[in-house]
Amino acid sequence: MPPPPTPPLVLTIAGFDPTSGAGITADIKTFAANQTYGLACITCHTVQNTQGARSYHAVPAAQLEQELECLLSELSPRAAKIGMLGTRATVEVVARQLERHPLPWLVLDPIYAATSGVRLCDDDAWKLLQKRLLPLASVVTPNLAEAEALTGLSVSNRAEMEAAAERIHQMGPHYVVIKGGHLERPIDLVFDGVQAVTLAADRVHTGNTHGTGCTFSAAIAANLASGKRLLDAVVLAKAYLTAALKQSYALGPGPGPLNHLYRLQESLPSRNVDPAPLAEFTTR
Repeated sequence: MPPPPTPPLVLTIAGFDPTSGAGITADIKTFAANQTYGLACITCHTVQNTQGARSYHAVPAAQLEQELECLLSELSPRAAKIGMLGTRATVEVVARQLERHPLPWLVLDPIYAATSGVRLCDDDAWKLLQKRLLPLASVVTPNLAEAEALTGLSVSNRAEMEAAAERIHQMGPHYVVIKGGHLERPIDLVFDGVQAVTLAADRVHTGNTHGTGCTFSAAIAANLASGKRLLDAVVLAKAYLTAALKQSYALGPGPGPLNHLYRLQESLPSRNVDPAPLAEFTTR
């Protein structure tokens, strides 16, 4: 029997979150849930729990460079998602390697700070991200605060989102997706340099929202790797995120993670397993 076809490869370049609600492990779960195969290079290790991030420690730039060079010289992902970068040296390495090994799709999630307020990208890194990575990006996915940090504009409604998207588009990316999850009625705005499209959804009432931004951008990357058009990729990612939010769960006293693998759980006939067929495998 022939082996199954290899699914599209998607690379995540991001930080490690010990709770697995965000960062590398959330991306890998999202890739798998969206029928792609995830590759990963860790940029930073964060110190955090469900109550928030406290600090981070960057992976040495030389090690990250070797990992990316080794990986990308052999494998050819259809898309990459870039998340937390942390330091200027990390941004330099990622930009250099992606210039050396260009990919069909590059989704940049410009992470500036954690919800707890801890900065996850220093000033020098943030400036270099705008100079080196925005021009390489196929898609950039800032939230409202990140759009403000990129443009210096106030971004608190639909008109301001469009103005910020136009400004960010001028910095180099082909598409801009501004996430408006913190608005009274959540909307996302997709801008291609000419036309702005608004995608609205009803708010999911849950306190377990950790990792929404990482998950959304990772789902977009997976859909693009699978051959979807940009707007379709965003719409499908939004639908996936909404469903994962509706089935999210609590891990601790702080915001819990999304249920990235809800589709797997839905496909199982039952969680109640009959132990009888397993009896013959009991250790004697």
